[in-house]
Amino acid sequence: MQPMGTGNVNDTYLVVFRTPFSEERGILQRINQRVFKKPEWILENMRVVTKHVHRRLEREADAADRIWQLPRLIPTKEGRSCHVDENGEWWRSMTVIASAASYDRVQGPEHAMEVGGVLGQFHRLVSDLSPARLRDTLPGFHVTPRYLDTYDKMLEKSAARKRLDSCAEAKRAARFIGERRTLAGVLEGALRRGELRLRTIHGDPKVNNVMIDDLTDKGTSIVDLDTVKPGLIHYDFGDALRSVCNPAGEETQNLGDVRFDTRLCEAFVRGYMPRAREFLAAADRKYLYDCVRLIAFELGLRFFQDYLAGDVYFKVRYPGHNLQRARVQFRLCESIEAREAAIRKVLNFG
Repeated sequence: MQPMGTGNVNDTYLVVFRTPFSEERGILQRINQRVFKKPEWILENMRVVTKHVHRRLEREADAADRIWQLPRLIPTKEGRSCHVDENGEWWRSMTVIASAASYDRVQGPEHAMEVGGVLGQFHRLVSDLSPARLRDTLPGFHVTPRYLDTYDKMLEKSAARKRLDSCAEAKRAARFIGERRTLAGVLEGALRRGELRLRTIHGDPKVNNVMIDDLTDKGTSIVDLDTVKPGLIHYDFGDALRSVCNPAGEETQNLGDVRFDTRLCEAFVRGYMPRAREFLAAADRKYLYDCVRLIAFELGLRFFQDYLAGDVYFKVRYPGHNLQRARVQFRLCESIEAREAAIRKVLNFG
């Protein structure tokens, strides 16, 4: 058993079962209960979604352009979907998407197109799955006004104010947020007005959650289904583009390398839109640019709030890590704003 992945929340291990005649692999994961208060809901959602998707994939197999996959839970010896150890920790095992790899950064336009195609395929496959069948495993997740409220409350705490006042970069980040506070409600306002509706979403479709087939270089699966829940597909769309279109990645130390690459955006959209035509409405298209800009702002806000809180949510590897992550997202947001006209033109594709 060995650690694997670069996730910021759960502890994930690759498990290898060997005999003299065979080898099987699986994923063993400890669910972070500080983040997921009801781990049983994660397991329930995963069962509902994978069952629904696998049924559709089976029906469509003869006409499919490739082998599409989705991980599934591996039951314990007792037939349960998880194991709770003597310390109350929840562990679950899942199948591996074999002969495929994921990448922390986009590898080029072809890769970006495959990421778009995989997300579009996932959205298409769950477009007829009622979000009412799913639990909200992370209440408030991707509801930007709530993050802004949490940030405002954090600023009232003396420890947070001390961190803010003692760092020039933190002050600059706070000014950036203050200048863009009105961004927070753009999608939730559209939802309240009935322009947008809740659907089943992935919740975290960044580039390293998309598996690329080793033999064909085609996208084959999206993984990490913990955040599957009812939500706006715009949060998925914006988050995927945020991840794909910054070639420097969210962990870069050099802000000068951070930019929104419209060439990668165009490639992603070429992959996504042909699969999205059957479920994407005109009102959905209206807010596509807004979601791209919003998600970079939102993630930067979340990283910065966690920095002020003392790094209690995201895993960090060095002091100030979450502040640097926030700076990267805010620089990306600025780049998106500077390229608004070009991005809107690309998003009109299809």
